[in-house]
Amino acid sequence: MYNVDFKTDRSIDLIGIGRLCIDLNADQFNRPMEETSSFTKYVGGSPANIAIGSARLGLKSGFIGKVSDDQMGRFIVQYLKANHIDTSGISVDQTGAVTGLAFTEIKSPEECSILMYRDNVADLKLDTSNVSEEYIKNSKALLISGTALAASPSREAVFLALDYARKHDVVVIFDLDYRPYTWTSAQETAVYYNLAAEKCDVIIGTREEFDMMEQFESNDNDDHRTAQKWFSYHAEIVVIKHGSEGSIAYTKDGSSHRGGTFKTKVLKTFGAGDSYASAFIYGLMNQWEIPKAMEYGSASAAIVISKHSCSDAMPTTDEIDRLIAEQKVKK
Repeated sequence: MYNVDFKTDRSIDLIGIGRLCIDLNADQFNRPMEETSSFTKYVGGSPANIAIGSARLGLKSGFIGKVSDDQMGRFIVQYLKANHIDTSGISVDQTGAVTGLAFTEIKSPEECSILMYRDNVADLKLDTSNVSEEYIKNSKALLISGTALAASPSREAVFLALDYARKHDVVVIFDLDYRPYTWTSAQETAVYYNLAAEKCDVIIGTREEFDMMEQFESNDNDDHRTAQKWFSYHAEIVVIKHGSEGSIAYTKDGSSHRGGTFKTKVLKTFGAGDSYASAFIYGLMNQWEIPKAMEYGSASAAIVISKHSCSDAMPTTDEIDRLIAEQKVKK
């Protein structure tokens, strides 16, 4: 049994940092965006979704981020508060920046896409003065994601948060969340992803995301080699996801665990990674064995991809337990 050392004397379980945006999910399915006439508004952004999902499962979650000084910014903060997330680490931009928008297209369960508006967005205006050492010091874990590294001053804010986390024995979780359209080049992305990953205890990503990070090396898409690279730094757990084929979790003691997927009626593909991460983190914090935490993550993902939203669809423990029990009965 492999356990991560979460400090039990901290008042906050998990603090997310980075992207806070609006998801506008298509109300019309099985058609291109050109023929979509209405959308439903939700809070979005990978670290926000993971923080929401963790809170839905009962963890005490907080967030460090920046929102626009307008109706959209206020909508985000109000939603987080309603979902029992501490918002004392969220700042309001005063430069006229706007909220990032993500329009989703649902052509079919297998063919979904996202149209992002990321120019002059408030979340990338987060700076080092908005990052409190005391706030991070009082948490068990810090969650970072790749999009917050895409531009300054957000990039520097994340690296400062990482330094504070390392200084105070806060477990750092890196959800890779690679969005190519927010970066100048894949090479630039790889440089900053690697610098961040070197400071992290748990790294979660798809095989394709790890391939992007390893473009300067010759790892030949080898999961074991990927995990070993990060174990030479701070990593204790590396989770590599392979879509419908499931995932593999490697631990620093040399063990590996393969996780499967749950059957579900798929509506859209986005949201699976965020829901997996939130439930997997929940399992780690409860000192579960890795396979059980992976199973919880997979069940959570199956629930979210069957529903219209990401943040609103994040399940409770009762919902996840029910799905696991139902599918075990079917087997």
